[in-house]
Amino acid sequence: MADKLMKRKLPIGIDDFSEIRTEGFYYVDKTAMIRDLLNAWGKVNLFTRPRRFGKSLNMSMLKAFLEIGCDSTLFEGLEISKETDLCEKYMGKFPVISISLKSVDSSDYESARADLCSEIGREALRFNFLLESKCLTETEKGMYKKLVNVDPEHPDYFKMSDDVIKGSLSVLSNLLQKHFGKKVIILIDEYDVPLAKASEGNYYPQMVKLIRGMFDKALKSNESLYFAVLTGCLRECRPARSASEWAARSATELGEGAFPIAKESIFTGLNNPNILSITTVRFDEYFGFTDREVREVLHYYGLDNKYDAVKEWYDGYRFGNMDVYCPWDVISYCYELTGDPDARPKDYWSNTSGNDAVRRLIEKSGNEQTKSEIEALVAGETISKEIHEDLTYNQIYDTIDNIWSVLFTTGYLTQRGMADEDIYQLAIPNKEIRKIFTRQITAYFNSMVRKNSKRFEEFCDALKTGNAEKTEKLLTSYLYDSITVRDSTVQKNKKEILYHGLMIGILANVDNWKAKTNADSGDGYCDVKVEIARESIGMIMEFKYADNAHLADGCKDAMAQIERMDYTRELKLQGYHTIYKYGIACFKKKCKVVCEKENYALEEL
Repeated sequence: MADKLMKRKLPIGIDDFSEIRTEGFYYVDKTAMIRDLLNAWGKVNLFTRPRRFGKSLNMSMLKAFLEIGCDSTLFEGLEISKETDLCEKYMGKFPVISISLKSVDSSDYESARADLCSEIGREALRFNFLLESKCLTETEKGMYKKLVNVDPEHPDYFKMSDDVIKGSLSVLSNLLQKHFGKKVIILIDEYDVPLAKASEGNYYPQMVKLIRGMFDKALKSNESLYFAVLTGCLRECRPARSASEWAARSATELGEGAFPIAKESIFTGLNNPNILSITTVRFDEYFGFTDREVREVLHYYGLDNKYDAVKEWYDGYRFGNMDVYCPWDVISYCYELTGDPDARPKDYWSNTSGNDAVRRLIEKSGNEQTKSEIEALVAGETISKEIHEDLTYNQIYDTIDNIWSVLFTTGYLTQRGMADEDIYQLAIPNKEIRKIFTRQITAYFNSMVRKNSKRFEEFCDALKTGNAEKTEKLLTSYLYDSITVRDSTVQKNKKEILYHGLMIGILANVDNWKAKTNADSGDGYCDVKVEIARESIGMIMEFKYADNAHLADGCKDAMAQIERMDYTRELKLQGYHTIYKYGIACFKKKCKVVCEKENYALEEL
């Protein structure tokens, strides 16, 4: 127990490098990234990775290393400390402006603009010594005051004009260079959150104009800039459309006279930013945990026996030439295991993302090609798709092709093997993401069930009257509308689970029906048990996956299992007068249904 108490803490929700290193948290050493960045960097460097892959922590690490006044002890024993020449030349040698735009996420433009002002203002306040600097003129100090101009009516907010916002990072870097006599490094984390939220909130053109103006002054025409690093999910580098295309799109989507949609990407005008995306080999091991790092974490906490579960649930991402795990998931699961050794893996990703891209894809599943491709992915297969990484946020859901690209860049899909130019073999990375897909599929299917009320009522009526022929016909129609597994490598019992899961999804919409899956019944667990207490009707359903489409044999096996395991016993004991026994055999989109009815008089019960 004493040894367990001495273990370093797991950094749940902590992305501050200094805090992790000084407060006794476990740290997976990614400091070699500093070496590689300083040995090969562009003027403006953009790292694009999915959320929860360590972008913010790495940006905090860069700031801690480069900023004047840094604490060199933070890096003792880490990889970068071996690079003595680089440490001598770069460690603690630069003014650093560091902002994160992840909090600029309001649903309307004015609120988001205020969020942006606050982020800039709070960072500017870190340098309030500029007001006393002997290197600055009074005019320059006046420029600084505009960046820290707190609204007297709202002390938590900063007041800035659009021109001040656009020039803020440029002005601040100019002032810092004059004060320190050194060029400035600018770090911008989650640069694209404001653009994503603006697209959702229908104020994308205004936000693009504001952010582009700020980037243009800070990253293009800024003589005080040494270099800049940005992180985000998408690269927002779509080439400009023609004026006529944009005019037509604006009129169609926003109405005549509306604010015109941005004609260019957020980085238009920058001189070839250094794009380091999930397909780039350089830096591929610095975002996400490698297999070796995961094994080390598990071993440190005495969790070596959980390796297979962690790999099945949280591995499978491919960045450049490196296979990586999602760090957030690994750390979160290890944290639960240190408190409960029997804790099972679960989906941590959904708590950090809205899963909109998956939902949008599922909504396109009325297209038979798309439905077939989703089924292949859920079944563990790969599909071939042309991927475009240069999308802007107001275009990501325009077409199904764009949605595939978004799913790839945001981590819901990953690549398998080598790409052929822009053609990638895509797959769902792991069990966690597959669970997200199946959950979205179920939610969408349930909404479709509710929309077609006539078919739904006919199906329920067929079930509760024992009409096997009509039940079979309507269940087949539901199978054709749904997304189901079709992979021969999937275990038979898992296929059956998907089919009775589909049935539970339908019946969940019925008022006054109580439907359970894997219900305790007789001498085992039946696939589905339904109780209609008001009408004293009970149902037992057993599903079989019929290999080679031998549906009749599947139904016979299902009915035999109901009898052998005495699944109707509990319903009899509860006093149900009418009990239907359903044997249901399925093969891909086909099914066969047989039904036997048992009636019990009150005295028999």
